[in-house]
Amino acid sequence: MRKSTYLLPVVVVLAVIALSSIFVVDEREKALVMQFGQIKSVKEEPGLAFKIPLIQEVVKYDDRILSLDTETIEVTPSDDRRLVVDAFARYRISDVVRFRQAVGVGGLRTAEDRLSGILNAQIREVLGADQVTSDVILSTDRRGLTNRIRDQSRQQALSLGLDVVDVRLKQTNLPSQNLEATFARMRAEREREAADEIARGNEAAQRVRALADRTVVETQSEANRDGDIIRGEADAERNGIFAEAYGADPEFFAFYRSLQAYEKSLATGNSSMVMTPQGEFFEYFKSQGEIGTPVPPAATQSAEPAATGTATE
Repeated sequence: MRKSTYLLPVVVVLAVIALSSIFVVDEREKALVMQFGQIKSVKEEPGLAFKIPLIQEVVKYDDRILSLDTETIEVTPSDDRRLVVDAFARYRISDVVRFRQAVGVGGLRTAEDRLSGILNAQIREVLGADQVTSDVILSTDRRGLTNRIRDQSRQQALSLGLDVVDVRLKQTNLPSQNLEATFARMRAEREREAADEIARGNEAAQRVRALADRTVVETQSEANRDGDIIRGEADAERNGIFAEAYGADPEFFAFYRSLQAYEKSLATGNSSMVMTPQGEFFEYFKSQGEIGTPVPPAATQSAEPAATGTATE
């Protein structure tokens, strides 16, 4: 009875000591075995591990890739246009021993505060470097800038036992007080481009109109020239026909020409002519009377029927 009374507490104490000396390392964690603030061992492989109970303690850290959002800061690129920038980083604890020595008991909170300061400093340094303008930062071709920020931050973060996996810029905006000025400049640029396009369009239209006017003048000149040539050729052909007709029968040709003269001179109905009947103009009216015989006034005023009668005769 006495043995069982003493044995049971001993077994319980031994069981508690045995259980307190065993701990489990998850595959997502790394563990440090600490003894009086000193690092005794590192447990990076998942599974069961042992420590000295009551003397040693276990500190576990996350072994996964973690995320950190930086504070919004203002940067000034080389073209002196201020930008509001915030970024985020992906990091992991690569060396738990160095991490513990760098941050102590502060853990991830202290490490992230220091890493955020490193990232902000590198963002200002890279985005404010020479030949880095706001247009480059605001464009889609800024991957090279973020790679430079990542590489330079990684070098400094190694002293904290951290590995910076990636850095990205979440947003890059203009300060609110600069937006209106920027929009005004953009409007002015668009208006200038529109004015240039209008001027080029007017110039092109003027060239087209000038070409059309020249084409019209050239076409009219060529048409007039061709018309003059055709009229000249027709007149020459007409004169040739007249000359041939005159040579064939001069008397008939003279008679025909006289008829044309009568027609033109007596075209109007109220025409009056005062002429001597012995003139050559009335040569073909001599059949109406002898030469020297006065022609009646009616014949003088209306010579067209006499001409018609002579032509009929």
